[in-house]
Amino acid sequence: MNWPQLLSPHRLGQKQGAIDQSRSAFEQDYDRIIFSHPFRRLQDKTQVHPLPVEDFVHTRLTHSLEVSSVGRSLGKKVGEQILKRHATLNKDFSLFDFGAIVAAASLAHDLGNPPFGHAGEEAISDFFIHHPKGQSLKPFVTESEWADLINFEGNAQGFRLLNQKQYGLKLTAATLGAFTKYPCPSFFPERDKSKKSQKKFGYFESEKEIFSGVAAQLELIKINDNSWSRHPLAFLVEAADDICYSLIDLEDGCRLGLVSLDETIELIAAILKDKFKKDKVDKIVGLNEKLGVLRALAIGQLLDESVAFFLDEERNILDGKFDKALTDEIVSKNALKEISKISIEKIYRGRTVVEIEASGHAVLPGLLEEFVLAAQAMQQNNASRKHKNLQLLLPEETRWALSQSESPNQMLRLIVDFISGLTDRHALSLYQKINGISFF
Repeated sequence: MNWPQLLSPHRLGQKQGAIDQSRSAFEQDYDRIIFSHPFRRLQDKTQVHPLPVEDFVHTRLTHSLEVSSVGRSLGKKVGEQILKRHATLNKDFSLFDFGAIVAAASLAHDLGNPPFGHAGEEAISDFFIHHPKGQSLKPFVTESEWADLINFEGNAQGFRLLNQKQYGLKLTAATLGAFTKYPCPSFFPERDKSKKSQKKFGYFESEKEIFSGVAAQLELIKINDNSWSRHPLAFLVEAADDICYSLIDLEDGCRLGLVSLDETIELIAAILKDKFKKDKVDKIVGLNEKLGVLRALAIGQLLDESVAFFLDEERNILDGKFDKALTDEIVSKNALKEISKISIEKIYRGRTVVEIEASGHAVLPGLLEEFVLAAQAMQQNNASRKHKNLQLLLPEETRWALSQSESPNQMLRLIVDFISGLTDRHALSLYQKINGISFF
């Protein structure tokens, strides 16, 4: 792979327009994402603690903004050195372009996450795997389409949202490439999960041609008919996410009393190593101030380690020979693994988290059943009063798209789009209302 092609500002399906001298194409990507409706909905979607009432607990929105900030720094630091190594790039690109691409892709990285976080992903999949109504739909879709339905994946849903034909954001190829951490489909018998890029999947069958076009534009290395090597900057997007959720989830856990302050300090000190000065930390007054200082120092340390490792591996990354997470290889990898272990034990399995996640396994399949039945009745033109009312609860653009859909898979994808796009509170409220549990 080569950097000039990897940094392509081309927007698939669009002619080259007038160049905006005040904003690069990649900065425009960032602006398009931050003003989009799917991004706004992240303010009420679970990060770790569902339906938070604490004013310092992160949602997907605050998490995405923080990941984007770290991603921009990673991109600029890497870009600065890449431009020194490849002097011809300076004619068309700057370190700010690297930063803007990673920042935009990082901002969008959780766009496809459903209500109730990862539990929501499983709940949507379970509807098609275990629910009688969901199971009955299998004969009407292809094998690859069924694989998409029984393996709902937030990353693929995000790629779908960014590329919807009528409402997509029409981002640059570079940003879409950096966004796609898993450049392969769900139906992939030869998947090698030892490769980080194949651990999950990055696009549904419905967007296969779109991703193929992105990959061709960027000249990504094609491994086989079903997979490509990652865009190099996708490693930085992943690192920004890993850094933020490791530290921020720990920070939230400490504020909520799930992890003690002493243990939190000890875990972060393992990252800072000789930069950690206990006497200075002891002088800081207030929990929030202590955690804020420690978090900033730790992010800086992890950022520098990730940049150094990326630059050391640049040639292998460009040749498609490196396929691991940066944070699994940097100097502080063991410290991050310990944080992950403690987070799983004390934060992710906390009682309130488990209770709300369990409700998601009732709410989302319940909504899917009702709206799939309503969509089928709409297509068959035999809707009951109940189903007509449910149809009216769908967004106008979804009703229009359903009227134009030509296959069962298109219909199911549109309903999954609607359900997965709901916020936590909206999903819960809608479920209660259509089941007569609540009227307000």
